[in-house]
Amino acid sequence: MKVLPEFRLETHFSKWEFRAKHHMTASDAESLSMRDLLAMATADEREEFENLWLGYTETFGAPDLREVIAEMYASRNADEVLCFAGASEGIFAANRVILDRHSHAIAITPNYQSHESLPLAICDTTGVPLDPDDDWALDIDRIARAMKPNTRLVTINFPHNPTGANLPRDRLDALVALCRKHGIYILSDEIFNGLGRSGTMHMPYVTEIYERGLSLNVMSKAYGMPGLRIGWIAGADKDLLSKMERAKHYLSICNSAPSERLAKIGLRNREQILARNCKIIDTNLAKLNAFFDRHADLFDWKVSDASCMAFPRYRGADGVEHFTQQLLEEAGVLLLPGSIFSSELAPTPTDRFRIGFGRSAIDEGIAAMDAYLERIHG
Repeated sequence: MKVLPEFRLETHFSKWEFRAKHHMTASDAESLSMRDLLAMATADEREEFENLWLGYTETFGAPDLREVIAEMYASRNADEVLCFAGASEGIFAANRVILDRHSHAIAITPNYQSHESLPLAICDTTGVPLDPDDDWALDIDRIARAMKPNTRLVTINFPHNPTGANLPRDRLDALVALCRKHGIYILSDEIFNGLGRSGTMHMPYVTEIYERGLSLNVMSKAYGMPGLRIGWIAGADKDLLSKMERAKHYLSICNSAPSERLAKIGLRNREQILARNCKIIDTNLAKLNAFFDRHADLFDWKVSDASCMAFPRYRGADGVEHFTQQLLEEAGVLLLPGSIFSSELAPTPTDRFRIGFGRSAIDEGIAAMDAYLERIHG
């Protein structure tokens, strides 16, 4: 395995995420406090948490947590769920186990960087770009043309980061049929599933419709609990899950025992939490729509299909890199320019930025952007 490159997004966040006054590019929903989450617990769950033995946990994940996770899926049971210390560990393990130097992989672009950097470090990898002029649609014919006799893995991410685009059911079915024909695994990053404005339609989990589909999820994004560091992969291929579990022995070994108890409480109340988070999105989108209406000469704005982020175009003469850097330094507003999502596999847009709207209290950030734009552009 080759040396991995610097992770652009995480390096940028390491410097600015907790220093910027207004974090307007977050990809997670509003976090719960420990008090709020424990208020949802049953008496038995509170007792479990308070009397918890702080030893090692099972490498596959706590059996009762995996049972609650399995209830999310129509056709999976607890033995078909493997827990990880966040989604990134799951991405690493899946790529490390499925691929070798003789393999070929396919990733969509733009992407969350590990979805291309990890396969690229192992084997030949092809990028298939989403089409910005067609609402970031995925062209299944381009996937087919990219396939080779040694293709082992196709990685997708819908709702998509950074665009918020979703994958229509007919295209998902076409992708599954194509991969089934060639015996190719699909790693489906579904960490934003369930999150979006009112009326959002989410595609089914890939593990429900494909025997080689691997559904990646995590407590971080739709549920707004990244501090728990609990993620998982659900899939019907138990042998592959066992190999990933052995890869996990070189990584986290096991999950945090307190986090497992808290994640179980959160998932048991998932409908309530998702409804809360989607309501926040509705509120924030009304405010962002008004903001972009006020500055229609500078931005091309369209509400995304799903999740809590979008990827609008900046049309100012200074360019998006200068705009986002000056906005950060002079107004304390953190956005992610398109360069963060550049790809080694395919060209990506250079005139866009990621904005997030899943957290509460975005009014101050919008006011700071308004004031900056008024001062710079009049």
